[in-house]
Amino acid sequence: MTASETHRAIEAVWRIEAARVIAGLAGMVRDVGLAEELAQDALVAALEQWPREGVPGNPGAWLMTVGKRRAVDLIRRRERFERKLAELGRQLDDEEELPGAEEIEDDLLRLVFTACHPVLSTEARVALTLRVLGGLSTDEIARAFLVPEPTMAQRVVRAKRTLAEREVPFEVPQGAELAQRLASVLEVIYLIFNEGYAATAGDDWMRPGLCEDALRLGRVLAGLMPKEPEVHGLVALMEIQASRGAARVGPSGEPVLLLEQNRARWDRLLIGRGLAALGRAGELGGAMGPYALQAAIAACHARALTAEETDWVRIAALYEELARLSRSPVVELNRAVALAMAYGPAVGLGLVDQIAGEPAMNRYHLLPSVRGDLLFKLGRHAEARAEFVRAAGLTRNERERRLLEERAEACT
Repeated sequence: MTASETHRAIEAVWRIEAARVIAGLAGMVRDVGLAEELAQDALVAALEQWPREGVPGNPGAWLMTVGKRRAVDLIRRRERFERKLAELGRQLDDEEELPGAEEIEDDLLRLVFTACHPVLSTEARVALTLRVLGGLSTDEIARAFLVPEPTMAQRVVRAKRTLAEREVPFEVPQGAELAQRLASVLEVIYLIFNEGYAATAGDDWMRPGLCEDALRLGRVLAGLMPKEPEVHGLVALMEIQASRGAARVGPSGEPVLLLEQNRARWDRLLIGRGLAALGRAGELGGAMGPYALQAAIAACHARALTAEETDWVRIAALYEELARLSRSPVVELNRAVALAMAYGPAVGLGLVDQIAGEPAMNRYHLLPSVRGDLLFKLGRHAEARAEFVRAAGLTRNERERRLLEERAEACT
């Protein structure tokens, strides 16, 4: 194996194993920031040794063992935590192997809840999750979210410092706190997915790499928490939405709206996985949560072979259930679209006008975009044009701005 091939292999191993190695080390040192530093030390050792000696048969175990040795060295240098040092030393001398699979999975779940702890800002949670669980470099995260690398590096550093200063325990919460903290975890994963699915700014309509990272995190979480229906609901939602990826972008990178997409280009494998995850959420019983409801809406689209076959009445009913749960003006806007498709644009426009005064919608470009579309369908072209122009001025995504400007021109 050439040096370049070895380096590519190391990158692939790191992307796959980083979260497990960091989780295992964090389980020992009880500090996410320190665990990441130890794992990085192990990666440096791999970059030095593997090109000479070859990639080991179990690279994840190799990285974990080196990380554990670095932890022992660090504790020894600090000349404290004697009891922990003796415990770790005995473990290395007697076993010379990784903890059992069940212990690694427990540590990984603890790492998920620690990285997404509500004590951190939303931006910090996203950055830290992609760093320690997604295996992305700071530069990769910065490029994905269109911020300077030093800015993203500071977010990650501050997040780790906050966890240490606030003495956030490295554990999975129990009882009532679990539901609250799980909501934070799911929110972070879906925020990452959404930024990849419809980029808020920049020149690209989609950033597929972020969708893939979020899907991988969601699948890992579903494996770690198989009895949580909302985890499966989120995975189902992301799988089905991701299935449209190839059809959402035109030949020149321009956005292609849902009703105009070539559904033959939808990924049937991802749709099948999404429907199966939605089925698992249903089998666990209880009322559907917000992610499962959104997944059920996405499934209505996925099951329709053509746009005309879409069951908009069912979608409108599901949005009504979702609105009762979330009470969000964004959900109401989506419900207005479904009502317009099911019962006519005048019905949808009535609901849009009801939420137009919501403060949260003042800078939300999709509100004038939807309103413009409904006005256009009602033949009120001059008003529609004004709404599309307003929407184009609010979006920060260049591809979307061009699309909205074209729709405004079509109104004249």
